[in-house]
Amino acid sequence: MNAKLHSAFAQGRALKIISGLTNFDRDRVAAVVQAADQGGATFLDIAADADLVRMAKARTTLPICVSAVEAEAFLAPVAAGADLIEIGNFDAFYAQGIRFEAADVLALTRRTRELLPHMTLSVTVPHILALDEQVQLAEDLVAAGADIIQTEGGTSSSPTHAGTLGLIEKAAPTLAAAREISRAVSVPVLCASGLSDVTAPMAIAAGAAGIGVGSAVNKLDNELAMVAVVRSLADALQTVSRTALVR
Repeated sequence: MNAKLHSAFAQGRALKIISGLTNFDRDRVAAVVQAADQGGATFLDIAADADLVRMAKARTTLPICVSAVEAEAFLAPVAAGADLIEIGNFDAFYAQGIRFEAADVLALTRRTRELLPHMTLSVTVPHILALDEQVQLAEDLVAAGADIIQTEGGTSSSPTHAGTLGLIEKAAPTLAAAREISRAVSVPVLCASGLSDVTAPMAIAAGAAGIGVGSAVNKLDNELAMVAVVRSLADALQTVSRTALVR
């Protein structure tokens, strides 16, 4: 993990912008890269594709994380210059009825570690597991070599209110996971899925070292609007200090 990323996690201000595990559209990914770079993100998460890595590296100096759900899929992007690897994000598959159980994620983590023993490895804990099972899996993943644990949960939440209350309802599952997992593991926890500038500080207060945001940025068609969302998230993280919270 590079020094700037390590520092951002330590301060509770890491902001990862996610273009999407199944998003291989070069122009769409390039727009997300540009927004993350200009908006003040800490690092990027793109699909595990060597050409996309080279494109992103040509447009930003931000660390590039690549996501996949097959260990071998990381090899070419890493050779192309990826800085981190992420097992997940699983949200892209739930609508297809594809589940990732604890044993699946743990086996994939072990296989990935065998192939790439020295890469910084982030692993998502599936929100389809009960909360106590998520905590147990997170502990097992760290023992298997995970350097970062990522939570999820936005797709399991159906807000019943509009406005701020709805944003808090949407974030509740991933916030709960971040709180419980961060108390059980010593590695950074990245809270992701369903977050906004309203709930980003709540994630840090819950124990996360940073946040990951995807659809709130990558669903937009206007690049200026994308930059504005990234900036609002980065600014929101400046309102809370993890070092102050843990004193």
